[in-house]
Amino acid sequence: MLHAFTLMHPSFSPMPSRMRSALTSIPLLSARRIARLAVVCLLPASAAAAPAASPAPQAPTPRITLQVIDRTGRALEPDRLGAVQDRRGRALSISRLDLMLSGLQLQTGDGRWVGPAGWHGHFRAALPERHEPLPGLAPGRYRALRFAIGVAPEANHADPNRLAPGDPLHPLVNDMHWGWTGGYVFAAIEGLWQFDRASAGRTGGFSYHLAGDINRIAVTLPGPLQLAAGGTLRLKLDAGRLLAAVDISKDGDSTHSRGDDPPSRALRAALARAFRVEALAPQAAADPRSNATASGAAPIGTTPYRWSVGAHLPRVTLPADNPLTVQGVALGRQLFGDPRLSRDGRISCATCHVPDRTFVDPGRATSRGIDGREGRRNTPALSNLAWSRHFGWDGGRSTLREQALRPIELMHEMGDRLPQVVERLGRDAALQARFRQAFGGPVSAPRLGLALEQYLLTLVAQDAKFDRVMQGRAQFSPAEKRGFELFLTEHDPRQGLRGADCFHCHGGSLFTSQQFASIGLPRLKGRPDDPGRAGVTGLESDRGRFRVPSLRNVELTAPYMHDGRLRTLEEVIDHYDHGVERAPNLDPNLAKHPPAGMGLSAEDKAALVAFLKTLTEVTETHRIRPGN
Repeated sequence: MLHAFTLMHPSFSPMPSRMRSALTSIPLLSARRIARLAVVCLLPASAAAAPAASPAPQAPTPRITLQVIDRTGRALEPDRLGAVQDRRGRALSISRLDLMLSGLQLQTGDGRWVGPAGWHGHFRAALPERHEPLPGLAPGRYRALRFAIGVAPEANHADPNRLAPGDPLHPLVNDMHWGWTGGYVFAAIEGLWQFDRASAGRTGGFSYHLAGDINRIAVTLPGPLQLAAGGTLRLKLDAGRLLAAVDISKDGDSTHSRGDDPPSRALRAALARAFRVEALAPQAAADPRSNATASGAAPIGTTPYRWSVGAHLPRVTLPADNPLTVQGVALGRQLFGDPRLSRDGRISCATCHVPDRTFVDPGRATSRGIDGREGRRNTPALSNLAWSRHFGWDGGRSTLREQALRPIELMHEMGDRLPQVVERLGRDAALQARFRQAFGGPVSAPRLGLALEQYLLTLVAQDAKFDRVMQGRAQFSPAEKRGFELFLTEHDPRQGLRGADCFHCHGGSLFTSQQFASIGLPRLKGRPDDPGRAGVTGLESDRGRFRVPSLRNVELTAPYMHDGRLRTLEEVIDHYDHGVERAPNLDPNLAKHPPAGMGLSAEDKAALVAFLKTLTEVTETHRIRPGN
């Protein structure tokens, strides 16, 4: 078992001396970028306890739920917040607003405050209709409501990677954890702002992140509130009020929770006054968080596959309806390399995802499929897919099995149809026997997807030099250590910070935010426009946004970007240093950089490359080790 990975910044809490040596010179950082709106609240561990047995069976009492909405009563979504202004009247637009709440309690008529101390819940703009259950809260009349923005110190500095998958404080659920430096971001507000009229419409970015005990905010809201069983407690948030407290030109376009700075003070005061509360009558409210899959037992005669990862990676739930077995994984591995999945019998998954080259198509911007047809996107690496929420550069598939089958029917990839592939494979008696052994039935399209999914889930990258340094089993070279410092440090010359600002999108032990971002890539002449995420969502604000890839094994996955336009790590760093195009939906954490670029020195660029190479984890043949 590998050691726990979450590290605390020296100014936050104690850390092992071997880790301190790697991080002592790294400044306290803000949270990584999240281009969406979310609210996270603290809820009671005891609330899930089963109720006492009743002599006569009774229908369960409908639970009261919590919802966070816009001050107008509409769903709280970034695209609906509209234009807001700062204290000087500058036009702003919000693309991200995240809050973490704790200690929610209601005051009874006799003055007592009630509410389980361990309660927690999670709200997100992508799921605006979510109603979070409030277990243990009794119907009745209450005088007031109170909560805190931020989490208690004991929860703030605990190891989030040990939390159960799906827990609202799990780092993959809320994306609000600092990563290596420890603790949560309590409030994150990001977006774009308009320069004065003389700038011809030029925009910049703002990124305000509140964290640390000093920025925990108490909120008390008066009632009365009449809550009925099955009713909804609604918090109305006036998002425009938050930024009206800040003067971007005077206070700066970012705060990094480095103490009691002016933006932090202004935002704390504004947040304390930005909520109202109301209670509504019972209404039907499904829980959009539910991603339960049908529970399934492995077929009789199969052997469970031992899938294990180190404690430095977040806990994750594998598909309940596709338990990993030795037979299923082996079948998936065989199918991954089988060219019979393509129409001409010449192309397999492994043709473009070369196993001994970290499962990419080395050196090719885009891969060639059936009849030599050129693809339009770069072949992505396949490690650590068990933690992914969306698949494909545009996130168009929500399950790995769906993504695994998609290339078979794409005309510029394998160019076939699943019924024809199933019929062709079904003529192989030995393969039919392997399907029956692994899944209890003959070859079928669903079972083909399950087999490929099982194999792909075993591809885990977790033991690079970086991991060994964090565990005290290796040491960074001076250049690698400098590169890590740059990777983790904001670029904010106003506050004396001149880092490379990589961690917003590539933070945490998985080195990806799992989000979609517009990173200012100019359109390539002669190439059709790729809508990116907008092709899935239909939202113009998603045009040019692509899934943020992991940086593990990035040394070996060239060329880079969704279209493979950049051939070396040096070219990638140059793009972020001085090549970013100011797109209307440019990620705020890039838009806040100076228009002329960051101006990294040649030595710092080389140090960044040196650090990125510490994320390489392969054998002598560049093959990712299986997760067992």
